[in-house]
Amino acid sequence: MKKVLATLLTLISLSGFAQSPVAARLSSGFDLGMAYTKNRYNPSIAYYQLISLGESKVFSLGWTARLGAFYGDNIDFYTAPSRLTRGKSGLGALGAPLVSENIDNVRFDYMTATSLNFGIRGRINLGWVELGGSADLLGLTVGKRRTGLYRSANGRFNIDSTRTQPFSGSNAIQDGSPARGNLRLLGDNDQGSLSTEVFARFFVSQRVAIKAGYQWQTTEMRMVNRDVVANNNRFRNRTGMPYLAVTLPLFY
Repeated sequence: MKKVLATLLTLISLSGFAQSPVAARLSSGFDLGMAYTKNRYNPSIAYYQLISLGESKVFSLGWTARLGAFYGDNIDFYTAPSRLTRGKSGLGALGAPLVSENIDNVRFDYMTATSLNFGIRGRINLGWVELGGSADLLGLTVGKRRTGLYRSANGRFNIDSTRTQPFSGSNAIQDGSPARGNLRLLGDNDQGSLSTEVFARFFVSQRVAIKAGYQWQTTEMRMVNRDVVANNNRFRNRTGMPYLAVTLPLFY
Protein backbone atom coordinates (compact mmCIF):
# COMPACT_ATOMS: atom_id res chain seq x y z
CA MET A 1 0.00 0.00 0.00
CA LYS A 2 2.82 2.37 0.89
CA LYS A 3 4.54 1.72 -2.46
CA VAL A 4 1.32 2.40 -4.36
CA LEU A 5 0.78 5.62 -2.40
CA ALA A 6 4.36 6.75 -3.03
CA THR A 7 3.95 6.07 -6.76
CA LEU A 8 0.71 8.06 -6.89
CA LEU A 9 2.27 10.99 -5.06
CA THR A 10 5.21 10.95 -7.47
CA LEU A 11 2.92 10.96 -10.50
CA ILE A 12 0.86 13.78 -9.01
CA SER A 13 4.00 15.81 -8.37
CA LEU A 14 5.26 15.28 -11.92
CA SER A 15 1.87 16.15 -13.35
CA GLY A 16 1.77 19.29 -11.26
CA PHE A 17 5.23 20.32 -12.41
CA ALA A 18 4.38 19.65 -16.08
CA GLN A 19 1.42 22.04 -15.73
CA SER A 20 3.30 24.67 -13.71
CA PRO A 21 4.19 28.08 -15.18
CA VAL A 22 7.90 27.22 -15.04
CA ALA A 23 7.50 23.92 -16.89
CA ALA A 24 5.44 25.68 -19.57
CA ARG A 25 8.43 27.89 -20.28
CA LEU A 26 10.94 25.02 -20.55
CA SER A 27 12.15 23.43 -23.76
CA SER A 28 14.73 20.70 -24.27
CA GLY A 29 15.97 18.17 -26.78
CA PHE A 30 18.90 16.52 -28.54
CA ASP A 31 21.02 17.65 -31.48
CA LEU A 32 22.73 14.93 -33.54
CA GLY A 33 25.10 16.59 -35.95
CA MET A 34 28.33 16.82 -37.90
CA ALA A 35 30.69 19.72 -38.55
CA TYR A 36 33.00 19.23 -41.51
CA THR A 37 35.72 20.88 -43.54
CA LYS A 38 38.58 19.49 -45.59
CA ASN A 39 40.63 16.97 -43.54
CA ARG A 40 38.69 17.79 -40.35
CA TYR A 41 35.34 16.71 -38.98
CA ASN A 42 33.53 16.73 -35.69
CA PRO A 43 30.48 14.49 -35.06
CA SER A 44 28.60 15.36 -31.89
CA ILE A 45 25.49 14.79 -29.80
CA ALA A 46 24.24 17.58 -27.56
CA TYR A 47 21.47 17.86 -24.99
CA TYR A 48 20.02 21.30 -24.31
CA GLN A 49 17.54 22.76 -21.84
CA LEU A 50 16.23 26.30 -22.19
CA ILE A 51 13.82 28.52 -20.31
CA SER A 52 11.98 31.37 -22.03
CA LEU A 53 12.48 34.86 -20.63
CA GLY A 54 8.85 35.85 -21.05
CA GLU A 55 5.38 34.58 -21.83
CA SER A 56 5.93 35.14 -25.56
CA LYS A 57 8.74 32.54 -25.62
CA VAL A 58 10.71 34.59 -28.15
CA PHE A 59 13.96 34.75 -26.16
CA SER A 60 15.33 31.75 -24.26
CA LEU A 61 18.51 31.02 -22.33
CA GLY A 62 19.84 27.80 -20.89
CA TRP A 63 22.57 25.21 -20.76
CA THR A 64 23.87 22.43 -22.94
CA ALA A 65 25.94 19.26 -22.55
CA ARG A 66 27.88 18.27 -25.65
CA LEU A 67 29.78 15.07 -26.48
CA GLY A 68 31.94 15.52 -29.58
CA ALA A 69 34.85 13.82 -31.33
CA PHE A 70 37.30 15.91 -33.37
CA TYR A 71 39.34 14.24 -36.13
CA GLY A 72 42.09 15.99 -38.08
CA ASP A 73 44.51 15.00 -40.85
CA ASN A 74 47.67 17.01 -41.65
CA ILE A 75 46.75 19.49 -38.94
CA ASP A 76 48.92 22.30 -37.56
CA PHE A 77 49.00 23.42 -33.92
CA TYR A 78 50.54 26.71 -32.80
CA THR A 79 51.92 28.12 -29.55
CA ALA A 80 48.95 28.47 -27.21
CA PRO A 81 49.71 30.44 -23.99
CA SER A 82 48.61 34.07 -24.11
CA ARG A 83 51.80 35.18 -22.37
CA LEU A 84 53.68 34.11 -25.52
CA THR A 85 51.18 35.32 -28.12
CA ARG A 86 50.01 38.59 -26.57
CA GLY A 87 51.81 41.63 -27.96
CA LYS A 88 54.01 39.57 -30.27
CA SER A 89 51.76 37.72 -32.64
CA GLY A 90 48.45 35.96 -32.74
CA LEU A 91 46.44 33.31 -34.50
CA GLY A 92 44.15 34.00 -37.41
CA ALA A 93 40.53 32.89 -37.61
CA LEU A 94 41.48 29.41 -38.75
CA GLY A 95 44.55 29.04 -36.58
CA ALA A 96 47.26 30.28 -38.97
CA PRO A 97 50.02 32.38 -37.37
CA LEU A 98 49.98 36.09 -38.14
CA VAL A 99 53.72 36.37 -37.48
CA SER A 100 55.05 32.85 -37.84
CA GLU A 101 58.61 33.56 -36.67
CA ASN A 102 57.31 34.30 -33.16
CA ILE A 103 55.13 31.19 -32.96
CA ASP A 104 56.27 27.57 -32.76
CA ASN A 105 54.39 24.94 -34.70
CA VAL A 106 53.70 21.20 -34.44
CA ARG A 107 52.15 19.32 -37.37
CA PHE A 108 50.36 16.02 -36.82
CA ASP A 109 49.57 13.66 -39.68
CA TYR A 110 46.52 12.52 -37.72
CA MET A 111 44.98 13.29 -34.35
CA THR A 112 41.75 12.63 -32.45
CA ALA A 113 40.17 14.15 -29.37
CA THR A 114 36.86 13.26 -27.68
CA SER A 115 35.35 15.89 -25.38
CA LEU A 116 32.45 16.18 -22.99
CA ASN A 117 31.70 19.85 -22.35
CA PHE A 118 29.03 21.86 -20.58
CA GLY A 119 28.10 25.32 -21.81
CA ILE A 120 25.46 27.98 -22.40
CA ARG A 121 22.95 28.41 -25.21
CA GLY A 122 20.68 31.23 -26.32
CA ARG A 123 17.77 31.17 -28.79
CA ILE A 124 15.43 33.54 -30.61
CA ASN A 125 12.15 31.90 -31.62
CA LEU A 126 10.66 33.34 -34.83
CA GLY A 127 8.01 30.65 -35.26
CA TRP A 128 8.94 28.18 -37.98
CA VAL A 129 12.61 29.12 -37.65
CA GLU A 130 14.89 29.66 -34.64
CA LEU A 131 18.19 31.53 -34.47
CA GLY A 132 20.72 30.85 -31.74
CA GLY A 133 24.20 30.17 -30.54
CA SER A 134 26.04 28.17 -27.91
CA ALA A 135 29.48 28.06 -26.35
CA ASP A 136 31.28 25.38 -24.33
CA LEU A 137 32.50 26.61 -20.95
CA LEU A 138 34.19 23.65 -19.26
CA GLY A 139 34.71 19.94 -19.57
CA LEU A 140 37.12 17.08 -20.12
CA THR A 141 38.91 15.61 -23.17
CA VAL A 142 40.51 12.24 -23.85
CA GLY A 143 42.62 11.15 -26.80
CA LYS A 144 45.57 9.04 -27.87
CA ARG A 145 49.19 10.16 -27.90
CA ARG A 146 50.29 11.11 -31.42
CA THR A 147 53.64 11.85 -33.06
CA GLY A 148 54.13 15.23 -34.71
CA LEU A 149 56.78 17.32 -36.45
CA TYR A 150 57.99 20.13 -34.17
CA ARG A 151 59.13 23.36 -35.83
CA SER A 152 60.85 25.95 -33.64
CA ALA A 153 63.48 28.61 -34.38
CA ASN A 154 64.91 28.74 -30.85
CA GLY A 155 63.22 25.99 -28.83
CA ARG A 156 65.16 23.39 -26.87
CA PHE A 157 64.26 20.51 -24.59
CA ASN A 158 66.01 18.67 -21.75
CA ILE A 159 67.71 15.38 -22.53
CA ASP A 160 68.97 15.03 -18.95
CA SER A 161 69.45 17.23 -15.89
CA THR A 162 72.25 19.30 -17.43
CA ARG A 163 71.93 19.12 -21.24
CA THR A 164 69.43 20.38 -23.79
CA GLN A 165 68.97 19.88 -27.51
CA PRO A 166 67.09 21.86 -30.20
CA PHE A 167 63.95 20.59 -31.90
CA SER A 168 65.79 19.81 -35.14
CA GLY A 169 66.76 16.75 -37.15
CA SER A 170 65.48 13.57 -35.54
CA ASN A 171 64.63 15.60 -32.42
CA ALA A 172 61.87 17.35 -34.37
CA ILE A 173 59.79 14.17 -34.08
CA GLN A 174 57.90 14.70 -30.84
CA ASP A 175 54.89 13.13 -29.07
CA GLY A 176 51.84 14.97 -27.79
CA SER A 177 48.36 14.25 -26.41
CA PRO A 178 45.10 16.24 -26.20
CA ALA A 179 44.89 18.46 -23.13
CA ARG A 180 42.61 16.87 -20.50
CA GLY A 181 40.94 19.91 -18.96
CA ASN A 182 38.78 22.37 -20.92
CA LEU A 183 38.05 25.87 -19.64
CA ARG A 184 36.88 28.97 -21.47
CA LEU A 185 38.77 32.05 -20.32
CA LEU A 186 38.35 34.03 -23.60
CA GLY A 187 40.77 34.33 -26.51
CA ASP A 188 44.25 32.88 -26.11
CA ASN A 189 43.52 32.34 -22.41
CA ASP A 190 41.24 29.40 -23.28
CA GLN A 191 42.45 25.94 -22.33
CA GLY A 192 41.69 22.57 -23.90
CA SER A 193 39.08 21.65 -26.50
CA LEU A 194 36.07 23.96 -26.80
CA SER A 195 33.36 24.59 -29.37
CA THR A 196 31.32 27.67 -30.26
CA GLU A 197 28.48 27.74 -32.77
CA VAL A 198 25.78 29.88 -34.36
CA PHE A 199 22.77 28.25 -36.01
CA ALA A 200 19.38 28.47 -37.64
CA ARG A 201 16.86 25.70 -36.95
CA PHE A 202 13.89 24.84 -39.16
CA PHE A 203 11.06 22.66 -37.84
CA VAL A 204 9.88 19.85 -40.09
CA SER A 205 7.34 18.77 -37.46
CA GLN A 206 6.82 19.16 -33.72
CA ARG A 207 9.20 16.23 -33.18
CA VAL A 208 11.91 16.87 -35.79
CA ALA A 209 13.90 19.91 -36.87
CA ILE A 210 16.87 20.55 -39.14
CA LYS A 211 19.67 22.67 -37.73
CA ALA A 212 22.28 24.36 -39.94
CA GLY A 213 25.09 26.58 -38.72
CA TYR A 214 28.77 27.27 -38.34
CA GLN A 215 31.05 25.92 -35.65
CA TRP A 216 34.42 27.12 -34.35
CA GLN A 217 36.39 24.27 -32.80
CA THR A 218 39.45 24.87 -30.64
CA THR A 219 41.67 21.87 -29.87
CA GLU A 220 44.79 21.80 -27.70
CA MET A 221 47.71 19.38 -27.70
CA ARG A 222 50.30 19.14 -24.93
CA MET A 223 53.73 17.91 -25.90
CA VAL A 224 55.67 15.39 -23.81
CA ASN A 225 58.93 17.38 -24.07
CA ARG A 226 58.58 20.97 -22.90
CA ASP A 227 60.35 23.81 -24.68
CA VAL A 228 62.63 25.06 -21.89
CA VAL A 229 63.39 28.35 -23.68
CA ALA A 230 59.74 29.45 -23.87
CA ASN A 231 58.70 27.22 -20.94
CA ASN A 232 55.84 25.86 -23.02
CA ASN A 233 54.34 22.55 -24.09
CA ARG A 234 50.85 23.78 -25.11
CA PHE A 235 49.80 24.08 -28.76
CA ARG A 236 46.42 25.09 -30.19
CA ASN A 237 44.47 24.64 -33.41
CA ARG A 238 41.38 26.63 -34.36
CA THR A 239 39.13 25.32 -37.11
CA GLY A 240 35.96 26.79 -38.59
CA MET A 241 33.46 24.31 -40.06
CA PRO A 242 29.93 24.31 -41.50
CA TYR A 243 27.59 22.33 -39.27
CA LEU A 244 24.42 20.31 -39.95
CA ALA A 245 22.27 18.47 -37.40
CA VAL A 246 18.92 16.88 -36.71
CA THR A 247 17.11 18.11 -33.59
CA LEU A 248 14.78 15.84 -31.63
CA PRO A 249 12.81 18.05 -29.20
CA LEU A 250 11.63 16.53 -25.91
CA PHE A 251 9.64 19.51 -24.67
CA TYR A 252 8.78 22.52 -26.79
